[in-house]
Amino acid sequence: MAATTYTVLLIDDHPLIAEAYKSAFTYLESHDQNVAFQIQTATDCDSACAILDKYVQSNTTLNIVFLDMRLPPSSDGTLLSGEDLGIRINEILPDTKVIVSTTFNDNYRVHSILKNINPDGFLVKNDLTPPELVQAIQVVLSDPPYYSKTVLKIMRNEVSNDYFIDDVDRKIMYQISIGTMTKDLPDIIHLSLAAIEKRKRQLKKILAIESSDDRELIFVAKEKGFI
Repeated sequence: MAATTYTVLLIDDHPLIAEAYKSAFTYLESHDQNVAFQIQTATDCDSACAILDKYVQSNTTLNIVFLDMRLPPSSDGTLLSGEDLGIRINEILPDTKVIVSTTFNDNYRVHSILKNINPDGFLVKNDLTPPELVQAIQVVLSDPPYYSKTVLKIMRNEVSNDYFIDDVDRKIMYQISIGTMTKDLPDIIHLSLAAIEKRKRQLKKILAIESSDDRELIFVAKEKGFI
């Protein structure tokens, strides 16, 4: 019986990480003659979008995407991170299984990813070993989802506030980070100045920022991977 070939896209800007993923797929191939993997790689939002668009245009199936969260913004500014890219994948290729792999282990960051992307696999890189990578792929192919231990631990700890950091919040923080004045944000974000200020106050509360200065907000947002 011929092996089933799965198409795979690895999106990560660290070559060693991408090689670790490839090794896991190679291991699976060598231990199961019924599966084979056709793998492509991308290192940023733009190169990933070019590959994704080809799948959409040709109406062919992309089975699995490994997606890093810390990616440079797209050149047109529409995708600010891997999180935005994950949302786009869900929109244009809804049958593709997305495995998020990230170094971020902050409560709000993890819950934001779960809410916005709802990935088929969610791995915190510090949890990963070669056997766990293999197991994650097997589970996502057969009976998703698969969550690594840090994600499971965070999911058990309910976030104390129902508010989660969404796409609009991240766009506000991104615009501030590139020097846009708050008074000019309504022209870009399409919310009233009062609504934007309210969101900024809520963000500072969530991220435990006491300073009224936006510089600390941007520093913490970058540190936690929201921008």
